[in-house]
Amino acid sequence: MLEPFLVRALIAAVGVGLVAAPLGCLVVWRRMSYFGATIAHGGLLGVALGLALEIDLTLGVVVVALIIGGLLVGLGRQRIVPADSLLGILSHAALAGGIVAASRLAGQRLDLMGYLFGDVLAVSNSDLAWLGVGGALVLGVIAALWRTLVAVAVHEELAQAEGLHVARAEAALVVLLALTVAIAMKIVGVLLIVAFLVMPAAAARPFASTPEAMAAIAAVIGGVGAALGLWLSMSADVPGGPAIVLVLSAASLCAIAWSARKGGG
Repeated sequence: MLEPFLVRALIAAVGVGLVAAPLGCLVVWRRMSYFGATIAHGGLLGVALGLALEIDLTLGVVVVALIIGGLLVGLGRQRIVPADSLLGILSHAALAGGIVAASRLAGQRLDLMGYLFGDVLAVSNSDLAWLGVGGALVLGVIAALWRTLVAVAVHEELAQAEGLHVARAEAALVVLLALTVAIAMKIVGVLLIVAFLVMPAAAARPFASTPEAMAAIAAVIGGVGAALGLWLSMSADVPGGPAIVLVLSAASLCAIAWSARKGGG
């Protein structure tokens, strides 16, 4: 019989994999991996804000992630600095700002490594509640806006010509990314959450013929990969978050290699 902390860890890891997978497909289609990383890096600044204001840390992460997402959307419309350079500036500024802010919190104990890389084995019932409510909300919004989100991700100009609300879809994607980062931060950390977004989607892409199939396959890969990573963590006595990412990395690289070999043959 599994120990309670292992059951919580398994539910949390698989839950993050299932929630992040369809959102990750949208990120991959729009080539927004760095966008997701920038919002994730702001999570540490949100933790520092939560501690300073004595509010729930998850709420602090959501607030900061939404602010950074809004900055990205607003500044993305300028043409002076390329988008990738802008993302690089904000991403590293958010991460550095979070570390500096955390170091300046007098009298506060902050597990910096835990927030950077997560600790899936330390997941509490409160964390599971956040994951359940937040994950259901994220998946519900994705389902409701799926057609618009996919259309904007595949071809933004065509979606706009068809009368779809492109700005609304962009705002929704930012909010969804912020929520996902907030609920997954305790489990896999701000530096590894992007792997949950990108790797299952990349692994699913060679095997999917429709957007819906890719999202479903990515969810399965994310959930199974999370479970296998947790097993690897316990078997080899290595950190849970990085172990899960290694499994997802292997899955995505094998899928890409298989697709390349099939295409070459």
